[in-house]
Amino acid sequence: MNPQFEQKSITLQPGRRVYFSSDFHLGVPSLPKSREREKLIVRWLESIEHDAQTIFLVGDIFDFWFEYKKTVPRGFVRLLGKLAELSDKGIELIIFTGNHDMWMSGYLTEEVGAAIYRNPVGFTFHTHAGSKTILIGHGDGLGPGDSTYKFLKKVFENQFFQTIFRIVHPDVGMWIAMEWSKRSRIANVNKGEERFLGADNEWLFQYCREIESKQHHDYYIFGHRHLVLDMDVSARSKYINLGEWVSQQHYAVFDGEIVALLRFTPTPIL
Repeated sequence: MNPQFEQKSITLQPGRRVYFSSDFHLGVPSLPKSREREKLIVRWLESIEHDAQTIFLVGDIFDFWFEYKKTVPRGFVRLLGKLAELSDKGIELIIFTGNHDMWMSGYLTEEVGAAIYRNPVGFTFHTHAGSKTILIGHGDGLGPGDSTYKFLKKVFENQFFQTIFRIVHPDVGMWIAMEWSKRSRIANVNKGEERFLGADNEWLFQYCREIESKQHHDYYIFGHRHLVLDMDVSARSKYINLGEWVSQQHYAVFDGEIVALLRFTPTPIL
């Protein structure tokens, strides 16, 4: 066993499914576009709630999120309300922090009942037919290279740095963060910066291959990369990247046997 991962176990009930999505990046590139995307995400959640047992949101739900002691970013009430409704119905919500919303604390746990994880977690899903293991995480800071970001992540995760940021008035702190978000790669997705680098250079794929050489997982599910990918890690293992919702609207569903990548196409509202 690889000791670096927290291990969790879920028994999947007959007829129930597990859903995965990532990188909503709510807040960019503009309020109208973000609001339109938020409504689409809510419609997706409504379309899956009939058979969802667990829903994983795998990071960067928000393009910026920071919790002061008594303040959180305004907006996103449609999504937060829907998540609270799903939780009240008994659907398990699991959220991974991403590099844009790593400053989550206890708010989403208290308000919508979501479990929050900051690092990859290995989940074993048990069914009447057997079990499957899936390693799940956002994906930032993993694999070879990107030493600059890995250093910055340590800074941003440092409690002293977060305390200093909290001293800044929320109106100022939020404004600074949102101005910075407008320069992010997802806010400028049409510039074509996201492209497949090939198996040898896709660092998350290489990370999965390294882990697989030490500990088997049937699937590796990540976000962050902003590309929809379904790649064989080995003869018995797959790497799934969930893409993003600014332009792609993909998600994954696990029925107890296989993980399938799908694109959400909403039924037209008459």
